[in-house]
Amino acid sequence: MAKVRKPKIWEALIPIIGMAIIIVYSMIVLKIDPHIPIVISTILAGLMALKVGCTWFEIRDGMVESIYRAVEALVIVMIVGMLIGSWVLAGSVPAMIFYGLELISPKYFLPTGCILCAIVSVATGSAWTSGGTIGVALMGIGTGLGINPALTAGMVVSGAYFGDKISPLSDSTNVAAAAAETDLYLHVKSMMYTTVPSFIIALVLYFIVGLKYNSSTVNLENITLIKNALSTTFNISPWLLIPPIVVLVTAVKKVPAIPSLLIATIVGGIFAMIFQNASFVDILNVLQDGYVGETNIVIVDKLLTRGGVNGMLWTISLIIFALCFGGILEKARFTEVILEKLIQYVHSVGSLVATTIVTGILCDFVLTDQYLANIIPGRMFYKVYDDMGLERYYLSRTLEDGGSLWSPMFPWNGCGAYQSATLGVPTFSYFPYVFLSLINPIVSIFMAYMGIAVFRKKLEKEGIEVVEVENLDELDQIRKNN
Repeated sequence: MAKVRKPKIWEALIPIIGMAIIIVYSMIVLKIDPHIPIVISTILAGLMALKVGCTWFEIRDGMVESIYRAVEALVIVMIVGMLIGSWVLAGSVPAMIFYGLELISPKYFLPTGCILCAIVSVATGSAWTSGGTIGVALMGIGTGLGINPALTAGMVVSGAYFGDKISPLSDSTNVAAAAAETDLYLHVKSMMYTTVPSFIIALVLYFIVGLKYNSSTVNLENITLIKNALSTTFNISPWLLIPPIVVLVTAVKKVPAIPSLLIATIVGGIFAMIFQNASFVDILNVLQDGYVGETNIVIVDKLLTRGGVNGMLWTISLIIFALCFGGILEKARFTEVILEKLIQYVHSVGSLVATTIVTGILCDFVLTDQYLANIIPGRMFYKVYDDMGLERYYLSRTLEDGGSLWSPMFPWNGCGAYQSATLGVPTFSYFPYVFLSLINPIVSIFMAYMGIAVFRKKLEKEGIEVVEVENLDELDQIRKNN
């Protein structure tokens, strides 16, 4: 049996550069879905893994282990598809769109919607739940107000991932704290220094962009058309807002995501029978195939036609293929070799933070998994943070400033695939409008270079001289002198 050796840097880069070229060319030039390009990239990664000594069984194990870590997320994707279908059939999504068009001012829609998404994701600890519930409704409201769907989707993703990032209930928040081996609440407190200012800047930008949308520019006929179609097709009632409230209540009660979403789906089904006279068979069909709009008004049918398990299979298959690619890179140690190379460029706190964030984004791009984008840099850089006298929750904060916030920015990443499928907007279309994800890394790196909110360890043991260092070169000199 061939012996596995440590890859050379050029061997590690071939699958990554190859994937970037294959996917970008396929999606931008050929304008095809990313699934088959990722399969081709996975074959390339497998061939390179064989070259460095991996057996087929090791390659297979790498893919299977990567998929296994995401099984719960894949189940959640299917349940969210069922939830969306049941909520549309029940009239809950139409009701949120109907009342939203009545109550939300076009001028303040973007910042208001962003805050609403943030509240939902803080309460539930899930950007996926926020995007699949209030996010879907906001997409409908934005369409009615004549706002660019890509802009609305970017706003939804910004709000959803702000809440997901700072919520103690969030999986990614807990994973980042665990990867850095730090206290969860110290981690959350640390994130406030970079995330809150970034969120405020994002809100200001959404407000400025939204100023061009006012009552005089909005097509009132469009709004009237949508509201009439919704009220004609569904029995609109404030009671239909109860299913979304159920999600918030179960979150407060700390009910896990899967049972919480299933409960909300069941409530949606019950409300569909009560308020829309749907039959049990209608509900089962919608859970499987999603809701199909039949108002004969294109803009409304496009808003309503969504959901169902089958509607999420495109997303699930994309996530599985992408995870196979990431699993091979991890098993063949390609990722490890690249990260070791990156560490060589760390010479100060600022460069350390910048390198950690870039590494997290690179992991989002290459490994296609949000959790790995926090775990791998966390395990690679923790010793460097320790050597420079930095607190572990400073590391965990930096992991999230890159890895967590950039996970929805790539269509082959599980988060990007999910948000794109749920909101009905291609990932690269909403990319420029996810202001929080674009701003937060810049804020974090700037603060590190300026020495703002840099958390250092405080050693007070008697007889120990505490020396703060700004870079690794200085640390090495101190060690040589001692």
